[in-house]
Amino acid sequence: MSVLPLVFTSGWASGINAYAVVLLLGVFGATGLTDEVPEALQRTDVLIAAGVLFLCEAVADKIPYVDNVWDALHTVIRPVAGAVVAALLAGESGSLPELAAGAVGGTTALMSHLVKAGTRMAVNTSPEPFSNIALSTGEDLAVAGVITFAIFHPVAAAVIAAVLLALGVWLLVVLASRIRRFLRRRAQRREERRLAAAGGGPPADRSVGGGR
Repeated sequence: MSVLPLVFTSGWASGINAYAVVLLLGVFGATGLTDEVPEALQRTDVLIAAGVLFLCEAVADKIPYVDNVWDALHTVIRPVAGAVVAALLAGESGSLPELAAGAVGGTTALMSHLVKAGTRMAVNTSPEPFSNIALSTGEDLAVAGVITFAIFHPVAAAVIAAVLLALGVWLLVVLASRIRRFLRRRAQRREERRLAAAGGGPPADRSVGGGR
């Protein structure tokens, strides 16, 4: 069977948590649960690095606004990781050209990353932190569950990943107004910091209702 379903699923999961994907696939390969995982992902140094970075993401991803900075930093990292993992999987299987697999994995990872980052912007318009924790935990569980399922049922897992990706895109459309609100707030804070650094500070009449 072609490795394409696993490539697609790993790309979707990499856009959400690339370190969890590398860690899970590496562990599954090292323990002999599957022969589809290349040796490069089973190396001890790769597993240790992925584990440490996964723990860092597990913390940063649950803190409001810190998760936005983390997502911004990973706008390149997650798609690249998705492409690399996909190419390695294709090279191990030999049923799909590595360049094509990398394109599929990287594109899918970028799409799911944008869904994740946009959803977090919308969630961060709410002042309470519990929604971030719940959403982050749900994402981690979804990645772990779908990747594990993909090892044994790759086609079914790819269908699930496609459905989740489509639902995520639909959710972004629904939350568009909240995302725009978040971006306006961020732009306003940047402008206030710029004015403060320039010595001007925020206009006083706005804070006391002046000019009305």
